[in-house]
Formats: sequence, C-alpha cells, structure tokens
Amino acid sequence: MKAKFQIGELLGIGMTLVVLGIGLSYGLQVMSDVKEDMTSGTAEYNATNDAIVGVAKLPNKLPTIVTVIVASVIIGILVTYLWARFQ
Repeated sequence: MKAKFQIGELLGIGMTLVVLGIGLSYGLQVMSDVKEDMTSGTAEYNATNDAIVGVAKLPNKLPTIVTVIVASVIIGILVTYLWARFQ
C-alpha cells in the first residue's frame, strides 16, 4: 500500500493556525476587558491576570510551532522523494 501526500492537504493546517491566532488575539482582548471590570486585589482580578499571562505566552510559541510543522513537511517530502528514487 502506497500513501500519497499532496501539498494541498496543508491548507487545513494553515487555516487552523490562522484561526488559532485570531482566536487568541480576540480572547486576550476580551480577557483584558474583563480584568478592567474587576476591582484590584480580589481573587477574581488575580485569576484573570494570571489567565491573561498564561494565554499570552501561547502566541509567542506559534513561530516555533510553525517552524516544526514546516520542517516536518519538508523532511517528509525529502524522505519520500529519496525513498522512491533509490528503491
């Protein structure tokens, strides 16, 4: 059984990353608005602040995640090409 890979199948991965980025940016904006409604020093304020800090770290990791995905695709294409060529 041969598995075939087509570059067009990467569209789903790309769209997922775009939606993730948009969702994170709007989510952080909403969380920031909620934080402003809380009174300073309460448990809810601290929890909202901690949540914002935690969620804000994920977009910083997106370039690394994308690099790993692209590298995996390139390695997969090279391995498939070399395997077919030398077999």
